[in-house]
Amino acid sequence: MDKLIYTAMTGARHLLEQQATVSNNLANVSTTGFRAQLDTFRAVPVQSDGGLPTRTFVVDNTVGADFRSGPIMTTGRALDVAVRGDGWIAVQAADGSEAYTRNGSFKVSENGLLQTTSGQTIQGEGGPIAIPPDSDIAIAGDGTVSVISTGQTKPGPANILGRIKLVNPPAQQLSRGADGLFRQNSGQPADFDPKVSLVSGALEGSNVSAVDSMVNMIQLGRQFEMQMSLLKNAENNAAKATQLLALS
Repeated sequence: MDKLIYTAMTGARHLLEQQATVSNNLANVSTTGFRAQLDTFRAVPVQSDGGLPTRTFVVDNTVGADFRSGPIMTTGRALDVAVRGDGWIAVQAADGSEAYTRNGSFKVSENGLLQTTSGQTIQGEGGPIAIPPDSDIAIAGDGTVSVISTGQTKPGPANILGRIKLVNPPAQQLSRGADGLFRQNSGQPADFDPKVSLVSGALEGSNVSAVDSMVNMIQLGRQFEMQMSLLKNAENNAAKATQLLALS
């Protein structure tokens, strides 16, 4: 009886947390470069002083993220890029640390810095990339950023401003932060990887499947109802046992 209550109670609790994870994935089904979050269960025995570990409870063990690539959609916009295959774009997070994203929708800030649309500064091989005013921007497949001045009567030659830092650390060494960006578990910046390439004029969509997420929501709802039924059965069994003891 005691084992049943612990298992059903903690199972129901973490099923609700998994529903929140699936809901977050569904909310980001159209977010550029989003990686779906994955969760799983594991059983842990309850340790007590002087007692045997006869009771178990369930914890939600976060596996990490689904690192499969999303669909690439052509936009034709010069400041849109998609990472081809494996790899990441290095950005500067709000706390100043280096982080990684697959969101290749860029903009030029008021200070002339190349940034993501959410405000993170793009990291180049030598630091942030500054874009001069009145310029047409082109981003090559290897991450090289070049501009052509449009402030003159006759366009001038293309000037190379820098190269976007593209990295490809092992997936098991990456973890998602509260800001949605990925970082290395060691806290150290990843090395530049020349094998990572970009697709210009395109964006990578989310790798979340709306259909699969909806099916998971239904399955989690049914599992939650099952845990509630187990708790109800435990309550009924305890009531009947109390009646039998009272008669004896």
